[in-house]
Amino acid sequence: MPGFILHIGATVMCAHGGQAQPTAVFGRVQVSGQPVTTFAPPYVIAGCPFVSPGGNGPCVTAQWLSAATRVLAAGQPVLIQESLSVCAPTGTPLNIVQTQTRVTAT
Repeated sequence: MPGFILHIGATVMCAHGGQAQPTAVFGRVQVSGQPVTTFAPPYVIAGCPFVSPGGNGPCVTAQWLSAATRVLAAGQPVLIQESLSVCAPTGTPLNIVQTQTRVTAT
């Protein structure tokens, strides 16, 4: 399924509203003048307000579960708007709120 490619400037948030950012980007490939993000590096989450009664705490990191299947950067699949992820330690997904809308990948 095609989707818009994620880049460093994309707005990505945890399910509770914390801001997620990639730990690494690939600067040699750019969309809308900004480096793309790839499948392997995790995202870090800041400002997650979630406090659970069970004590597993707010979202801290997120790992991607899916990415583009036909478009690679440095041998890694690029992330697309339809990519799925899971946050640790809560197990909730990341929400891709906004990204560039010119370049798609499948």
